[in-house]
Amino acid sequence: MDAQLPGKSPALAARGVSKSFDGRQALGGVDFEVGPGEVVALIGPNGAGKTTLLSILAGISEPDSGEVEGEGVAWVPQQAALYRRLSVRENLILFARLQHDAGQTSEKPEAMVARMLELTGLGDRADDRVGTLSGGNQQRVNIAIGLMAGPSVLLLDEPSVGLDPAQRERLWTFILGLVAAGTALAFSTHDIQEAERYAERIVVVAEGERIFNGTADELRRAVESGRPDDLESSFLSYLRSRGH
Repeated sequence: MDAQLPGKSPALAARGVSKSFDGRQALGGVDFEVGPGEVVALIGPNGAGKTTLLSILAGISEPDSGEVEGEGVAWVPQQAALYRRLSVRENLILFARLQHDAGQTSEKPEAMVARMLELTGLGDRADDRVGTLSGGNQQRVNIAIGLMAGPSVLLLDEPSVGLDPAQRERLWTFILGLVAAGTALAFSTHDIQEAERYAERIVVVAEGERIFNGTADELRRAVESGRPDDLESSFLSYLRSRGH
């Protein structure tokens, strides 16, 4: 299965990307793309290569072969890169100054922080220590740091892991607001229902290879045993049918 972006160029694309660590192949010639304003979910078993692929797309890691095309990419790892003893405002001003000094943005740090506080809806928590925030609010601050330079593509590695249902819903309301404003999104997740609920397209990676690229309904139809109301069963059946 290989869905294509209809009539538009991708905002970010990987072509034939491979990566090995200590002689072990993490990715083997993977293709991946996300279109402008599109939401793509990346799913697969543990160790499938999802985080490696996202880090290469973000420019954090270099592929052994293949190429990545696209710019204006923000990467938000699973672990929040925050200073828990500092306030929300202090965390934001620190990262805003780093980005400004590095020439990644011409916006003044103070203006950037004000914009991020408004965007995240955390203005009333600006002076609270990050360590006192809920997991969902910490993730919103983490995402805000990634958004400071105004990226066109946002990459999230398991953004809702460890959150309760209410926190997850509030976080996704925030994320989808960014998408509605034009930001393309690719995210990894182990929650198949989350992938179906929020993604327009699903990419399945297993043992470093892309084995599926299409919609949730196309994944159901790809296996005879997939029940119409149970994408997770279809996903597991599809993995087994491909020897994973």
